[in-house]
Amino acid sequence: MSTFSNCSLQSIQQAALALRKGNLVAFPTETVYGLGADATNEKAISRVYEVKARPLGHPLIVHVSDISLLDKWASDISEIAIRLARSFWPGPMTLVLPKTNLAKDFITGSQDNVALRIPSHPVALELLKEFEKQGGFGVAAPSANRFGKLSPTTAVAVEMELGKFLSTSDHILDGGASKVGVESTIIDCTIALPTILRPGAVTIEMIEEVLDIKLDLGSAPSKEIKAPGMLVSHYSPNAKIYLSGAPSPGDGYIALSDLPTPTGAIRLASPKDSEEYAQILYESLRSADNKGLKNVFVVPPHNQGVGVAINDRLAKSAK
Repeated sequence: MSTFSNCSLQSIQQAALALRKGNLVAFPTETVYGLGADATNEKAISRVYEVKARPLGHPLIVHVSDISLLDKWASDISEIAIRLARSFWPGPMTLVLPKTNLAKDFITGSQDNVALRIPSHPVALELLKEFEKQGGFGVAAPSANRFGKLSPTTAVAVEMELGKFLSTSDHILDGGASKVGVESTIIDCTIALPTILRPGAVTIEMIEEVLDIKLDLGSAPSKEIKAPGMLVSHYSPNAKIYLSGAPSPGDGYIALSDLPTPTGAIRLASPKDSEEYAQILYESLRSADNKGLKNVFVVPPHNQGVGVAINDRLAKSAK
C-alpha cells in the first residue's frame, strides 16, 4: 500500500494506472473518502466487497468526471434528473437512474438501476479524468471503511480502518479532511416523483427549489437495498451512542458549542453550526473509540437543512 500526501500529477497518474490494473485506490471526496475500483472490472469490485466486508448485493456508486459521461451508464434519463445534475454536479449528490448494459449486476446489486455521482473534490476529479484518459469509464467507490462502521473523512482514518486489508499495489491519496463530512444525498430518479433515499448536504429544500415541486424523504422497503446507507443500523463506532439522557463522568459528549459540557463528561466536539457538525461528526465519534470510551451522549442539531442528514446518521449509529 502506498500513501501519497502531496497528490501531485505523477501520484494521481500512478493511482489511475493502479485502478486500470485492477487495484484499489482510496481517495478523498468532499463528502467522505471512497475506496475506488474500476467499475467495469468484476474482480476488482469483488476486492472492494472483500476489503470492506460488505455484503454482496449492496449496490455501489459509480463516479465519473463529467455530466457528458452520464449516458454511458444511464438510460432513459429524465428531465428532472438532468436539472438536478446541472444544478448540483460536481457535488455531494448521487442520482439513481435506469442502467445501460455497461452497468453490470456486480455494480448494481442485480438491480435495473445504477447510482451515479460527480464529486467536487479536486483530487477526486483529477483522478477520474486521468482514469478516463487512460481508457476507464467510471470508478465505483463506496466509503473507505469496514461495512457498517464510521466513514473516514481523512486519509489517516482510511489507514486505520483498511490499512491491514489493502495490498502493496493499492494506493491511498491524501487530500486533506473532507469538507462536507457526511455521505452524498441519494435521489431516486427512476420514478415520476423523485425520492430522497439518503439525505445529505444537498438538502430537500435545495432540491425543491430547483425542481419547484414538493418532495418527501423516502425509503425503499427493507428487503430492497436500492442505495448505500439504507440499513437501519449503520455508521456505527464501537462506543454506544445515546441521543437522549445525561452522560455520567467519563462518558463522551457531543453538542453544539452553545451547550455546556456536563460535569465529568469528556467533550469530543463543539461545532458552532450544523455545517461544522456534519464536517466533524465521524472524526469525533472515531476519537471516542480511540480514547476507549464506552458511551457517547450526543445532542443532535435541529432537523433542518444538513441537520436532517446528521440526524439520519446519528439515528442509525445509535441502533
